[in-house]
Amino acid sequence: MSTRDIVFVALFAALTAALGLFPPVTLPVVGVPITAQSMGVMLAGALAGSMRGGAALALFVVLVCAGLPLMAGGRGGLGIVMGPGGGFVLMWPVAAFVIGYLYERSLRTLTVWKEVLILVASGVVLTYAVGIPWIAAVARIDLAKAAIGSAWFLPGDAVKVVLVVLIARAVRRAYPTLQAR
Repeated sequence: MSTRDIVFVALFAALTAALGLFPPVTLPVVGVPITAQSMGVMLAGALAGSMRGGAALALFVVLVCAGLPLMAGGRGGLGIVMGPGGGFVLMWPVAAFVIGYLYERSLRTLTVWKEVLILVASGVVLTYAVGIPWIAAVARIDLAKAAIGSAWFLPGDAVKVVLVVLIARAVRRAYPTLQAR
């Protein structure tokens, strides 16, 4: 990794931590808080790319597991990944990697709608595919109840996708950070 790569990794890990400063809203059905931090995952992939974005979120997850209070509400430790929201958190590095990979692959033909599709498929659907069954297993509720409880996250995720598209387009215009594959 170059110095620039290390800076990107640290920057997006720090940005994801900073997004945890927004107060979380915990849903009673599933016990998982709604936070702004999933926006950091999408931004890392969209702006830093697959390797740097994935590494940034892997670093973030390792720091959280080590006990640093980087999650929304000042939480940290293994209890985060072993709790109901652990499936979402553990998928963050994978989601950032996949988002970055898809952005790199389609950089030359990227449209607003393609960006929305990439972010929804990789930033939302992919994390929910692991997060919802994880909630069901840890909270000992059936999968349907976990899915219904998780539906409360979707409006916020839609807002985050729109914000990430707007931010990523503006940043890439001013400072191109990705290389097409």
